[in-house]
Amino acid sequence: MTDATEGGPAEAPTRSADIGLIQRILPHRYPFLLVDRVTGIDGLKSCVGLKNVTMNEPYFQGHFPGNPIMPGVTIVEAMAQTAAVMCGVTMDKTDGNLAVYFMAIDGCKFRRKVVPGDQLRMEITTLRGKAGGKVWRFAGRATVEGELAAEAEFTAMMDVPAA
Repeated sequence: MTDATEGGPAEAPTRSADIGLIQRILPHRYPFLLVDRVTGIDGLKSCVGLKNVTMNEPYFQGHFPGNPIMPGVTIVEAMAQTAAVMCGVTMDKTDGNLAVYFMAIDGCKFRRKVVPGDQLRMEITTLRGKAGGKVWRFAGRATVEGELAAEAEFTAMMDVPAA
């Protein structure tokens, strides 16, 4: 594997993905689609994902009733979905041409509750990976109003169907 910042594709303009494009890249749907928009896509280097947290999320019925808190595992999943969208946009993988699977989650820490009404901002940086490569590593930071809510490094496998 090579570092995503070295020997990668030619510099591309910063891009973004709205919910329509996200749904063309990710197989996830309600209630497990956990990213609403991805902005600042800088090739395969980095991006920012946004998740508007609402009381309508199904996990709030049981986590914790009367004191709704977004489960930490869904925050990490939202970061991973954001990374997958960045790769899908940059590599032009839509309409079932990309599947991404967790392989590892390391150094995961939760620092702040995420509650209905918050906007979760997920900053993703590629640590390892290249277009056409199978195994990727990312660093993610999730914040709310500038305050760190969660951070983790995660490894994923990209499964691109044969043409």
